Amino acid sequence: MLTLTDLAAEKVKEYLTGQNKSTEDAGLRVGVKGGGCSGFTYSLALDEKRDDDHVFETQGIKILVDETSLRYVDQSEVDYIEGLTGAGFQVNNPNVVAACGCGSSFRVKDENPEDVNCPSGAAF
Repeated sequence: MLTLTDLAAEKVKEYLTGQNKSTEDAGLRVGVKGGGCSGFTYSLALDEKRDDDHVFETQGIKILVDETSLRYVDQSEVDYIEGLTGAGFQVNNPNVVAACGCGSSFRVKDENPEDVNCPSGAAF
């Protein structure tokens, strides 16, 4: 299961409205893809449900997760952060055992991603 904070749900609703999409037809897709310093990076997008998706609903928002990504993001919470350096969505993932110092990639237990150099000298 995945959840959204109150602020993240509010922002997703705003973005869906801005793109003239209904919360009945579309939601926030949360996925992972290989790459980055630690092995995986998150992929977030507004999208419509696909046949193989797992759908979680929280605060009237659908969270869409494909079968492959689910094992990496299960039990995560998506938040929306506003700060001096910018604003955006952040995934708080209890499955992460290591993350790159650059903050854009992660590794989960029992996964052995290829050893990749971290950009700009950032370290785990």
